[in-house]
Amino acid sequence: MVDLDDISVLTEPSKEYLNQRQELDYKSERESCLKWLLTFGKNPEKADGYAHGTVKPRSSRIDQFYRFVWEYEGGYTANVTHEHADAWMTHLAQRDVSNTHKCNCQKAIKMLFKWRKHEHGFSEWDPKITFSQDSSSNPREFLTRDERAAVRDAALEYGSVPAYNNLTPAERDRWKAYLAQRFDKPKEDVEPSDWDRANGWKVPSLVWASLDAGLRPIEVERSKISWIDTDNSVLRIPKSESSKNRDNWVVSLRERTAQALKKWLDEREAYAKYEDTDAVWLTRQGNPYDTSSLRYLLKNLCEIADIDTQHRQMSWYAIRHSVGTYMTREEDLAAAQAQLRHKNPETTMKYDQVPIEDRQDALDRMG
Repeated sequence: MVDLDDISVLTEPSKEYLNQRQELDYKSERESCLKWLLTFGKNPEKADGYAHGTVKPRSSRIDQFYRFVWEYEGGYTANVTHEHADAWMTHLAQRDVSNTHKCNCQKAIKMLFKWRKHEHGFSEWDPKITFSQDSSSNPREFLTRDERAAVRDAALEYGSVPAYNNLTPAERDRWKAYLAQRFDKPKEDVEPSDWDRANGWKVPSLVWASLDAGLRPIEVERSKISWIDTDNSVLRIPKSESSKNRDNWVVSLRERTAQALKKWLDEREAYAKYEDTDAVWLTRQGNPYDTSSLRYLLKNLCEIADIDTQHRQMSWYAIRHSVGTYMTREEDLAAAQAQLRHKNPETTMKYDQVPIEDRQDALDRMG
């Protein structure tokens, strides 16, 4: 069954436009579209859907498009057309927003019309206006060596609490109140085992594995227990489950990371929410991690590590880009290509550059 729990089907801004019957009609339209995209959207013939982390943000952009149409038409309609889509692109072209945002909006609307073709027999949309993605020959934001080390250490500090036996009764009572809120349970039900849970190995294992393997958000989401080989300190990602679905990959891990994963797998057995899934990591709400939850995690890790992110577009890919940059620096492009699971070596070429701190050292030596 397709899960739409954390995708807003009927948003508050859209509710303001709609009466009760229109709400029901629009909600039905949205649910049908989103479920199709998640189940069939990428390749309908093979029942291969888009990843949840792809559909969720594009769902929001599709919702924005519908509201644009309602403004354009002066009232509600679910019958969006190619003319409406072209009008929105013209509107976006005139706005002071990034080309990346414009491109993502266009991709979202293409997905919408792909669904309308397969479900209602309409034709797909060929936009009159296209946008060039904001790009560079360099990888986007990445963590420096020092920042990688700081994030690795911050993962050990994230969410930790003082040891149960080292607290006075008054201190223990305050921490029980905190853990009750954190784990959404009555304060009187908080037990010493909840202290162990708070100091567990989920976050360190997730962060360290990503720092080593450069895991994409979708790979964190799809991660399976069967991928993990702690005896040999590797991840074995099969072709059928890899992000690009092209090759089997064997990805190296540090021994410390393999030990953290082993501790987490042992600990994981104690939690009921993992009983019916082979997912390696789930959020506190029991959902797979996605782009937004991983961005939130990295933001908190950077705060703990005192890493300034004010003028940086920091996402989980910053970790991946740092793996590519320094693996190329320490080894070569072939090693980075294998570690990052790039089919095309040209994709790895963008990491063939000297990191900024090395260039700064060179300037110091140059005098």
